[in-house]
Amino acid sequence: MPRSLLLCPRPVLIVALLFVVTSLAAAPAGAAAATIPIGAARHLPLGSVVTVQGSVTVPSGTFSSSSFDEGFAIQDGSGGIYVSVADNLGLGLREEVRVTGQLVDSSGLLTLVPAADSDVQADGRGRRIEPRWVRTGQVGEANQGLLVEVFGRITQPVVPDPPFGSKVFVDDGSGPIRVFVNSSTTIDVSGLAPGQLVRVIGFSSAFVDAEIDPRFPSDIRLPGDR
Repeated sequence: MPRSLLLCPRPVLIVALLFVVTSLAAAPAGAAAATIPIGAARHLPLGSVVTVQGSVTVPSGTFSSSSFDEGFAIQDGSGGIYVSVADNLGLGLREEVRVTGQLVDSSGLLTLVPAADSDVQADGRGRRIEPRWVRTGQVGEANQGLLVEVFGRITQPVVPDPPFGSKVFVDDGSGPIRVFVNSSTTIDVSGLAPGQLVRVIGFSSAFVDAEIDPRFPSDIRLPGDR
């Protein structure tokens, strides 16, 4: 579903934010105090309050043009997750962050929503996260939240989806994947064309269907790029 057809790109998340603030405020003191692996948190029911810790893979506000928040993503050895916050907390790549929040579904993307900025705590330098190579047809629930890498051929012209970003479709023969290039990343897609081979690194995400969201200009490279 094109983002441009929706009055709000994240309608489920807006409702969920109100629910999170209410339910977390009512939670007993000490709830979700113990840190659990992100992979374990991803298997808990929606509405669960969890505390996880990981290294930042998507800096604060990178996807703001489509998410309409100032969120970020973290990853540990077991999984990754997007964290939705209203304020830009200035979290950069590889910062180690501990987050307490509630699990919600945002148009197919499992998201962690803290009740307050104080539920997000930076804790020094985290480990370097290398992207996981996957086939284009395998991007989906099994790797959602992770930093992934694909290599394939662009199958059609770039599809503008203003003001949110642009869509590029890439296929390595296993099935196409949508690469959603957020306007807020300032990545230039004007040189991309059907038939080109391209390497894409990005956050394994979803907006109704699975997609990859690159973060920086260097996340999209053609053969011969330096």
